Amino acid sequence: MQNQTEDNKPRPGMNKLWPDATTALTGVVRDGMLLAIGGFGLCGIPEALILALRSTGARNLTVASNNAGVDGWGLGLLLETRQIRKMISSYVGENAEFERQYLSGELEVEFCPQGTLAERMRAGGAGIPGFYTRTGVGTSVAEGKEHKVFDGVEYILERGIRADLALVKAWKGDRFGNLVYRHTARNFNPLAATCAHVTVAEVEELVEPGELEMDSIHTPGIYVQRLVHHPHPDKRIEKRTTREPSSSESAREA
Repeated sequence: MQNQTEDNKPRPGMNKLWPDATTALTGVVRDGMLLAIGGFGLCGIPEALILALRSTGARNLTVASNNAGVDGWGLGLLLETRQIRKMISSYVGENAEFERQYLSGELEVEFCPQGTLAERMRAGGAGIPGFYTRTGVGTSVAEGKEHKVFDGVEYILERGIRADLALVKAWKGDRFGNLVYRHTARNFNPLAATCAHVTVAEVEELVEPGELEMDSIHTPGIYVQRLVHHPHPDKRIEKRTTREPSSSESAREA
């Protein structure tokens, strides 16, 4: 947690809160940049920041994210406006526009196993340029990558990801930029937050410095440069599956 004064108020310049997502991206977005964006499916995605990124009109973007949202929401909005040139992703099966652009050659895709993608972000944030893994050996994932044998087992070299900008979503945060994630949103968001030169976070609940339990902080504020309060996200469901109640369940309800 960052330093604070005895009265628990931020020192001058420590308040990282910006009025809204649009102003928070001012001066940090440009064409051709590499972004790391948190989220898993539609869970824990930085909804307000993605909408603000679309409004900037920035183009030729490379985005490292577990998936590409869905048609009409999340990163799918940036695919519709042709702002993404390349995706570094693990799972993209829920986005028809992604499929269309990829098969037509409009979108470059670097498929990356989910655990490898997570470790690439973690490595980038830890200052590790690369690491060896067995995942992907003998598949198209390994094409063009260095191979090395350790103790008779073949591995491939994966590069750490060091992004220009990270957009992440947290459950709670304070004005110093300390973040706490909730449930599934804790998978890629903490990793994305550490692997970029500039990190902008949106939080549902904004608290004052000192209110977060220090041992519960997942991303220390030193990794976050800008913060946005977004208290009412849509939290859309990627795929809803329902069934008709059985006769016994209907009888019990009656």
